[in-house]
Amino acid sequence: MSPHFARRVLRLLPVAVFCFQAAPALASDVPYVPTPMNVVDAMLGLGAVGPGDFLIDLGSGDGRIPIRAATRYGVRGFGVDLDDGLVRQARAAAEKAGVGDRVAFEARNLFDTDLGRATVITAYLLNSVNLRLRPQLFAQLKPGTRIVTHDFHFGDWQPDQKITIDVPDKAYGPPRSDIMLWVIPADFSGVWQWSLPGAGGDLRHEAQLSQKFQVLYGRASAGGRPVLLADARIRGDAVSFTVGDAAGLQRYSGRISGDTISGEVSLPGGGSPQAWQAKRIKSGRMDVSAAGRGGLHVVAAGNSTKEQ
Repeated sequence: MSPHFARRVLRLLPVAVFCFQAAPALASDVPYVPTPMNVVDAMLGLGAVGPGDFLIDLGSGDGRIPIRAATRYGVRGFGVDLDDGLVRQARAAAEKAGVGDRVAFEARNLFDTDLGRATVITAYLLNSVNLRLRPQLFAQLKPGTRIVTHDFHFGDWQPDQKITIDVPDKAYGPPRSDIMLWVIPADFSGVWQWSLPGAGGDLRHEAQLSQKFQVLYGRASAGGRPVLLADARIRGDAVSFTVGDAAGLQRYSGRISGDTISGEVSLPGGGSPQAWQAKRIKSGRMDVSAAGRGGLHVVAAGNSTKEQ
């Protein structure tokens, strides 16, 4: 452990006895711990990073994540870090790897960084910093943008996917890491209407949807009669759900564009899926507020002052 890192840990230790609400961590309070390379590879793999992506690494340290993404997948992007020395080191490493024209590094506060160009965000930050960052992510990122974190989460916003890998050379805690993926969801909340052919002519359907992050729930009706709404799932700008009654289940899938969902529906009895389109007649608002603000505590686990 370097003297610089030890000083940073000592600064963080008093925080471990307070809840997040009382003592929120700042980006400058995150100690620099290099991400092991097998974790870097797992993060890029879980994020399905590819040549068309623009990656932004928050707290980029020595630049290993953007550099690996550029050399292995042809990705463009940049990293930000508050430490000028680490930024210079990252720039030199990018030039040495031959990707200085694909990735850049800036000494900048991540909270002052425009994230709107990103298709992928990577981060190895404390939980409390992630929670401060969360509103910025929803305000600036487009639906479908992937966010991959190492070990630390976004509170009550649950990941879309999580894997755990062995990390024998981990610098703190047990020799394993959680890698988590979040996908920014589009806002499907509101009242939607559409029609489908029925025995007596077109039958109007309506769904009243509410949304908490990527979790969708609500109720539906067909021809004015309540029907079951189930299995609702969101992935970026894509949605799927089932509507059903005694006559059977209708299975819907589609993508949102403004106040229109276009896609396909599979009707009871089999046959080929049919084109389907719904219009939003009343807008709602996706709930991205924090829950249980007083319940998030910073604790010391083993030799780590990282948060839980």
